[in-house]
Amino acid sequence: MSDSPSDDPLVAAARDAAENAYVPYSEYAVGAAVETADGTVYVGCNIENANYSNSLHAEEVAIGEAVKDGHDSFARIAVTSAARDGVTPCGMCRQTLAEFCEEDTPVVCDEGDSLARYALGDLIPNTISFETLEEAERKQDGAAVGEPAADVTEPPADLDE
Repeated sequence: MSDSPSDDPLVAAARDAAENAYVPYSEYAVGAAVETADGTVYVGCNIENANYSNSLHAEEVAIGEAVKDGHDSFARIAVTSAARDGVTPCGMCRQTLAEFCEEDTPVVCDEGDSLARYALGDLIPNTISFETLEEAERKQDGAAVGEPAADVTEPPADLDE
């Protein structure tokens, strides 16, 4: 696969999306494109808000659009900024991507004249997942590792005493 951004249609889609970013505060436009398992491409751009915590990130917008249309498996992600500085997904977006992507899902980052390529698992190892939450619940309930969590639908017998 070429390392030229101009040869990668997913990067081109992310660049196009960045042009629609709403960034009156940071002036840092970001675009993302996600390719679903069936080859459909969804794009997103960052959308800022005066209350920064309500801002939306490009990767979140792209994933949200895809999930809204029934997709929950992704083959590849591309991220760019207007600065073409090799921006990678932030930690929050990495966790969101990890919810729907495998550890080896390629993440392509636009460096202007070249591309940086990562596996999602290299960007965010040891993610919070259904499995890690289930394991934490087992530990909290005192179950041994690998045993199912305690059934909490029945009250403990000693509560009636």
